[in-house]
Parts: sequence; structure tokens; C-alpha cells
Amino acid sequence: MDSGSVLSAVALIYLTAWFGFVFHAVTRWRWAGRIGTWTWTLAVLVNTAGLVLRWVESRRMGHPYVPVSNQYETMALFALAIGVLYLLLEIRFRVRNVGVFVGPLPFLFLGLASLLFHSEVRPLVPALQSNWLTAHVLTCFLGYAAFALSFGVSVLYLFVSRYGKGLQEVFPDVKTLDEINYKAIALGFPFLSVGIITGAIWANEAWGTYWSWDPKETWSLITWLVYAAFLHARFARGWAGKRTAVLSIVGFLATLFTYFGVNFFLPGLHSYA
Repeated sequence: MDSGSVLSAVALIYLTAWFGFVFHAVTRWRWAGRIGTWTWTLAVLVNTAGLVLRWVESRRMGHPYVPVSNQYETMALFALAIGVLYLLLEIRFRVRNVGVFVGPLPFLFLGLASLLFHSEVRPLVPALQSNWLTAHVLTCFLGYAAFALSFGVSVLYLFVSRYGKGLQEVFPDVKTLDEINYKAIALGFPFLSVGIITGAIWANEAWGTYWSWDPKETWSLITWLVYAAFLHARFARGWAGKRTAVLSIVGFLATLFTYFGVNFFLPGLHSYA
């Protein structure tokens, strides 16, 4: 079995875990939630194995590289990062039904990766043969994954605040959700910042300039500014609740456009990725 088959199977495991979370939320059967978490943990392990297998396959080709070089691989990495951070979220805050709103994301990313992009391992193009590639991509996607969690939590916040009656035993209260939203962004923002910095260093090494206002660079900066505005509003203006939930959702939409939209609609120096 090759890495593409493994990662395609992972999408279904994440989907199964999500069904467990949904069933737990609807029936409040404790074991359904536990099965959801165990299945999610299995998905994370298999997701990791798929990426490791991809590295082994590149090594067999004589061109070993960390599998973060193209859209297919980074979507698999995105799913894994969300999976790991969600497990940490469950452990830290002892909440499970947040998975109802976060759970579809890894499934969607891996499913789209399998449908839209080539899964075979290919040698790196010269522009990607740099040690800065791994540092840049890993830090960016840890930030993206934290923002994905904040997005799911923010959607849940708006749902609970709108239909709160009768949901107290199903989902965390709005105060807890607001705290999770803030902490997820506080975690992701430094990773995104380091990702932009390492990207600038890599750009100078590859293209002779730290910043060229390439569409990917410009939208990365826009995304960074949205989350900087979130943190500023939280600390300096005392924003919380619905306003920060909406700002978090806007930030993740900017993140998705930075990641997907730019590649499809605004080609530039990053088009090879």
C-alpha cells in the first residue's frame, strides 16, 4: 500500500470519528464520544504513518525530502496538525463535542487532496530544495491548524449563543468557548509570524529579495493583520464573545484564501507549490 492509499483511508477514519462526536452530541451516550476520540486518535496515528511512508517513498526514489512540498502533501499535513491540536484541546479543556464543528475539516482537506491533486511522489523542483522549506511550511501550518480550531470553536460559539437553551449539557458554555477561541489564536499567531519570517529568509536565498509583494506574501500579510487585529481588540479594546468569534471566522477565511485561493486565482512566484 502506498502513501496515497493510506492518506485516502485516513479521510474516512476522520469522518468516522466525526460521526462518533455527532452521535454523542445527539444521544449523549458517553461511549459514543469515547469511540469518537479513540477513532480520531487512530486517524492521527495513520495520518502520521502516511506522511512517514511518503518520506520513505521519496528516499527509495533517491530524492528524500520532508513531504511538505506541494498542495497534496501540505493538505495532509494540515489535516494532521488539526488532528493533533484537537486532541490537545480535548485534554486541556476536557471538552469533546467541539469535535462536531472541528471534525469535518481534516476529512474535507484529505478528501479534496485525493480528488484534486496527484498523490504520487515526485522529485523536488530546484526552487524547493532548501532547508528553509521545512521550517517555513511546518510553522505556517501549525498556525493554520490553530486558526482552524478557532474557526470551529467560533462557529460553535455563535450556534450556542443563538440556540443556547437546552444545549448546556451538550456543548461547552460560551465563556469556555470564548477562552478556547482566544487561546487557539494566541497559539497560532506566533507560528504564523515565524512562518512569514522564515519564508522571507528563504525568499532572499532563492530570489535575492526578502519581500516581493507576491500574491501569496501579500495575503499572508493580510491574514497576519486580521489576527493581529483580533489580539489587539481583545487586549486593548476588551472585545470578547460574538465580535471576536466573527473576527476569528473572517481570519480563517483569509487563511483559506491565502492557502487555496491564491494558488488558483492569483498565480505568482509560489505557483509551483
